[in-house]
Amino acid sequence: MSVRNSLLRFCEIAGLPILEPLVRLAFREDPHAQLIKLMQYVAVPTVALAVFLALWSWAARVVVTDSVQLPGPIATWQAGRDLFAMHFQQRQADRDAVKQRLQEAVSLVVKAGGLRQLCDQQPELIASPDSCRKLADQLEQRALQIANAPIVRAPTFVDQIFVSLKTVFFGFLLATAIAVPLGILCGMNPWISAALTPFIQLFKPVSPLAWLPLAAVVVIWAYGDTAAHQAMFQKSFLISASTVALCSLWPTLVNTTLGVASVPTDFLNVGRVLKLSPWQRLVKILLPASLPLMFTGLRISLGVGWMVLIAADMLAQNPGLGKFVWDEFQNGSSLTYARITFSVLTIGVIGLLLDRLMVCLQNLAAGRAQLTT
Repeated sequence: MSVRNSLLRFCEIAGLPILEPLVRLAFREDPHAQLIKLMQYVAVPTVALAVFLALWSWAARVVVTDSVQLPGPIATWQAGRDLFAMHFQQRQADRDAVKQRLQEAVSLVVKAGGLRQLCDQQPELIASPDSCRKLADQLEQRALQIANAPIVRAPTFVDQIFVSLKTVFFGFLLATAIAVPLGILCGMNPWISAALTPFIQLFKPVSPLAWLPLAAVVVIWAYGDTAAHQAMFQKSFLISASTVALCSLWPTLVNTTLGVASVPTDFLNVGRVLKLSPWQRLVKILLPASLPLMFTGLRISLGVGWMVLIAADMLAQNPGLGKFVWDEFQNGSSLTYARITFSVLTIGVIGLLLDRLMVCLQNLAAGRAQLTT
C-alpha cells in the first residue's frame, strides 16, 4: 500500500490526474469506476483530437489563395521534423568544426615547439634566434586564438526555444521578486494598498507593445557605450525580459495582496498570543495561508509572460521563437507557413508544460506549508 500511496501522491503533486486511474487499476481498486475515468481522461480527448485533425485537414484543402495554401497536419509535422533535423545536423557540423580547429591548434603548437627547440639547441643554424623565438610565440598565440574562437552561426529552431525559455524565466523571476514583496506589504498594510492600487489599475491593462519601446529606452540608456562583448546580457534579451516582467507582475501582485489580506483574523490573534515576531508571523502564518492565491497569481503571470514574450521577441529581435516566426513570415518560402504552424503548436505545448510545472511547484509548496504549520 505504501507504493500505491506514493504513486497516487506523485500523480497529485505532478498535476497528472490522468495517471491516477491507471495506478488504481494496477492495484485492482474499483475497475469499473477507473475505466469510466479513463474514458473521461483519455478516450474523450482522443476523439476530440481526431475531430480537430480532421477539420484541420479539411481546412488545409479548402483555404488556398493564389500564392499560398494553409498547411495541413502532415506538412506541419514534416516541417517540424526538418527543423529538428537541421538542428542536429548543425550540432554535428559544430562538433566537426571544433575538432578541426583543435587539430589546427595542436599542429601550430607542435610547430612552435619544434621551432623553439631548434632555436635553443642549434642557434648557429638560425640567423636571428630572438626572431625565431618571437615567431614561435606568435604561433602559440595563434593556436590559442583558434582553439578559443567561438563558432558564429545562425541559431537553429531548438536554440531559439532555449533562448525564449531563458528570457521568459528571467523576466518571470524579476517580476516575482518585485510583485511578491509588494503584494505582502499591500496585504499587511491597507495604507500601502490604497497608495498602490491606482498604479496597479492604471498599468495592469497596458499592452506589451506599449511597454517595449520604454523598456528599450531604459536598457539602451543603462548600457550606454558598453561594448557588446563586455556586457553580461544582450540588449535585445534584456528588452524582451523587462517587457515580460512589466506585463506579468500584476497577477502575482494582485493575488498576493488578496491572499495576505484574506488571512483569517483568528490566525493573526494566535500569533499575537504566542508572541511571534513579525518575521515569524510572516513565515508561519501569512505565507502558508496565502500560498494558494499567491501561486494562482504566479501561474497566471507565467502564462502572461510566455504570451508577451513572443511579441517582445518579434519587436526586440531577440533570437527566440517570436523572431523565428517573424523571420519565417518575412522569408515567404514554400515552407514558411508550415514552419509557422509548427512553431505555434510548439509555443502551445511549452506553455502547457510551464503551467504543469507551476502546478507541481504549487502542490509541493502547499505540502511543505502543511508540514511547517
